[in-house]
Amino acid sequence: MLSGEDAAALVEPLIAGVVERPPWTVFLQQLKARTAADYASLVFRPLPFGTPEARVIHLYAGEPSPPPVSRRYREELYRRDPMPYHDMVEGRSYPLPELLQFDDPAHRDYLDQLLEPSGMNHMRMIRVAEPGGVSGWITISRHTGDFPPEVDGLLQDLAPFLRAAMRAHVALERERMVAAVATEAIRRMNFGWVTLDAEGRILDADYSAAELLAASATLARGKDGRLTAKGAELRKEIVAAVADLLGNPQARPRAIVLSREPWLDLLLVASAQRMGTMQAAPAIVAYVHADNWSSADRCDQLGQLFDLAPSEARLALALSRGMSITEAAGELGLTVESARTYSKRIYAKTGARGQADLVRFIHRSVLAIA
Repeated sequence: MLSGEDAAALVEPLIAGVVERPPWTVFLQQLKARTAADYASLVFRPLPFGTPEARVIHLYAGEPSPPPVSRRYREELYRRDPMPYHDMVEGRSYPLPELLQFDDPAHRDYLDQLLEPSGMNHMRMIRVAEPGGVSGWITISRHTGDFPPEVDGLLQDLAPFLRAAMRAHVALERERMVAAVATEAIRRMNFGWVTLDAEGRILDADYSAAELLAASATLARGKDGRLTAKGAELRKEIVAAVADLLGNPQARPRAIVLSREPWLDLLLVASAQRMGTMQAAPAIVAYVHADNWSSADRCDQLGQLFDLAPSEARLALALSRGMSITEAAGELGLTVESARTYSKRIYAKTGARGQADLVRFIHRSVLAIA
């Protein structure tokens, strides 16, 4: 069992190292000092995500191999690496004579060309695997003097903690990857979010919404911290929508068009988050959507995507932004009858069965992330 001193020196930084950047920096430094090693490393292979080139993670404390030796390993020696990484019994500490067969020419060549020039004359290595299939190896080495037996016991006692830390790290990295992809998709759709408390004050905002609040000619953060607008009519509409949602969390989401050119709209939704976070739970989430493309550009894109004539594309864009046939006709200088004729052509070309279908087709198409 780990002593209290070892637990404080090694287990605590092993757990905290999951969120370090780079991970486990303090743990490896502490392990190197505790075992009086010249070098300590933590290697993961293979990770289940990413390209093959990015699937090996190598973290270390101490002096790395000399540059010519490292270069030789990257260019050729790694192909002839004879270490029995995946054959090692999990949780058991191995000395160098159990990892390499010194009478085997290939093993001896690896020792002579990589390990000894790197000062790794004495070594201990231990493998740990987490349930998702990722394996990790701790390696410690010295130039002079072998490690005492207590070091083997220390490494073996650390194995369960390393396994748990690895599991958390793999889960966290997967969530980071998923979040990064989702964030990029949201960024390309020009969506942002703002959370409001039970008084309608802004609690938090993502990067896109924070930028918009700072630069928008329409939306703003009031002196009292509440979400507001710079125009009187829009301000009243936002205040009324927020009050409605705060008074009735089951109320339907409220959509507000803030600007038509450039396009900017707002969706206010009662939050389902009531507990489970380390921060105050929001009462309302305000989703902000801006379109960086001009209406003319959007019409061109709609024409290309659905084979619409320019007049049809203009009407399709207006309908997709919530206008009725009558409102769109007035906006575009058409008679209502002409607008109805165009709308039938639009529905036929897009396959939509009506305006609601058309809105879904357009906003679920690749135009949303163009």
